[in-house]
Amino acid sequence: MKQQEENKGYEGKWYAHPPMRNALIAGAITIVTFALSLGGMISGWQAIIPFAIAIVIGGFHWTREGIEELITEREIGIEMLMIAATFGSIVLGMWDEAAFLVFLYGAAEGLEEYTYDKTRASIRKLLDLAPKEATLLRNGKEEVIPAEQLKVGDQFLVRPGESIPTDGIIVKGRSSLNEAPVTGESIPVRKKEGMKVFAGTINQEGALVIEATATFADNTLAKMIHLVEEAQEQKGRAQAFIERFGRKYSPLVLLSAILMIAIPYLLGASLAFWASRAVVLLVAAAPCALIMSTPVAMAAGIGTAGKNGVLIKGGVHLENLGKLKAIAFDKTGTLTRGQPVVTDVLTLNGSEQEILQIAFSIEKYSEHPLGRAIVKKAEELQLKELAVNDFHSIAGYGAQAKIGGETFIVGRQELIVKNGLPSEINDKVEALRNQGKTVIMIGRPNEVKGIIAIRDEIRPKARSMVEGLHKMGLKVAMLTGDNERTAQAIARELQIDDVQAGLKPESKMEALEQLQQKYGAVAMVGDGINDAPALAKATVGIAMGAAGTDAAIEAADIALMGDDLEKIPFALHLGKKAKRISKQNIVFSLLVLGVLIPGSLAGHLSVALVVFFHEASELLAVANGLRAGKV
Repeated sequence: MKQQEENKGYEGKWYAHPPMRNALIAGAITIVTFALSLGGMISGWQAIIPFAIAIVIGGFHWTREGIEELITEREIGIEMLMIAATFGSIVLGMWDEAAFLVFLYGAAEGLEEYTYDKTRASIRKLLDLAPKEATLLRNGKEEVIPAEQLKVGDQFLVRPGESIPTDGIIVKGRSSLNEAPVTGESIPVRKKEGMKVFAGTINQEGALVIEATATFADNTLAKMIHLVEEAQEQKGRAQAFIERFGRKYSPLVLLSAILMIAIPYLLGASLAFWASRAVVLLVAAAPCALIMSTPVAMAAGIGTAGKNGVLIKGGVHLENLGKLKAIAFDKTGTLTRGQPVVTDVLTLNGSEQEILQIAFSIEKYSEHPLGRAIVKKAEELQLKELAVNDFHSIAGYGAQAKIGGETFIVGRQELIVKNGLPSEINDKVEALRNQGKTVIMIGRPNEVKGIIAIRDEIRPKARSMVEGLHKMGLKVAMLTGDNERTAQAIARELQIDDVQAGLKPESKMEALEQLQQKYGAVAMVGDGINDAPALAKATVGIAMGAAGTDAAIEAADIALMGDDLEKIPFALHLGKKAKRISKQNIVFSLLVLGVLIPGSLAGHLSVALVVFFHEASELLAVANGLRAGKV
């Protein structure tokens, strides 16, 4: 509604919200005047003047909105039906009925707009988490400035307990940060030099010097709020259909009311009788509850998701979450951490420390991810690097170098021994490989001294997330470019239903199409960049870890700002709940129309009674819609 834009950002009490305030004033005047007239204390013009004042005050907002819609968009909306009903009541001399109509309709509209504004204001309050001032570091001195004045490249200080004013990169210091406002993750995250930080996150124990990478107006928190507000404006399919229906239905109701007056009049029937019936019909048939059946539920769901680090980019995507039958995941960086780690060290000749020390000393010169995992493990154990000479890598196989005059090799089995391993060692190697681990041999030419197993570890919440999806009745699939053995090992551990391995980015689209043919509506979860084609093809594309990454947010329909996999069942729950509540509201609204319209045509309902039931149904639809945002 246009009035919602005018009231955008209003954060007062419900009774002080502009349309609601006017409606309450009109209601007070109407009730007092009605009571005085019943008591015989006033009559005639003494009663008409207060009623007229109440009608003008109470109908100001929605009357203006209806006329603007008629002039600018050339559409007859619900407001025009109410204007016609009010005018008809006045012409028939039913000033008290007209005043009650204006009061009740205005109060319902005012409360509806207030609740809708509150769903928008709740996400805007996230911006209040970012401090309004920043401690700028300039020429070695501290200077407190408004946060809006920070420029990209400025360095600022954030002390323990303070919030970060804008996005940046840590240039000095280490600390834990509470990133819940951005990612929805309640567990503090350890940060050090070179790592990104986001506006609104809270520094916990260490002082940090940060270099700004975004202005206050363009930081991650501001972008989140902007995206959520845009999403709340985008309509779902059900809402768009209902609005199209309303644009045709409202003029039809108005035409029916006119014909209800004109035809009996031309046939000699009582004008006053049929005019009063027409006024009742205008109110009874106005589809207020139907029009509001879905937007409040969608806005509430999207707003709640945004506050919990889940950006849903429109009502249609929230709707689609509610109809999913399966969900497919990329493996690396999604179900797993995307960072290989050493899991096992087996010794054939020598100690574990010796095996790791040799591998560390050689892999220190390698840039291969598996080599970096060995280096990281050795550094954690504080092992000393051995002197290495004549290092060279062998593409696809490993690397070798001389240590203490002897040649040592780190890599694939065939690089060290040609005739295979003893059966007992080979059984252990196969067992490790069946667990999805990559096996690296360490030794001299023709002699294996030890074995190191490395695996990209599964994220801690992956298992519980898959269990949650299964409980919701969804099938879970994995689409990965990794080898079949590793993929199957991960799938067994997580109890994934469908696995397709060895896929290139373009072949993931074909795999996704096969899943859609098999299950129906399928979501795809990936990093938002490498998986962009599959994300676009899916019923719903979900990007993981999108905080601070515009490309990931753009690639998907839904962006999880953090890496918390449990946000996926959370988002699905919101989608299913919003869809269910929207259906409830639609059915309820149609039932109300099904009762009120025949009742008005049969003459069983007065204007006051039909207005009461009509507005009560609208408020019930709004209240029910707000439940979609409750978690």
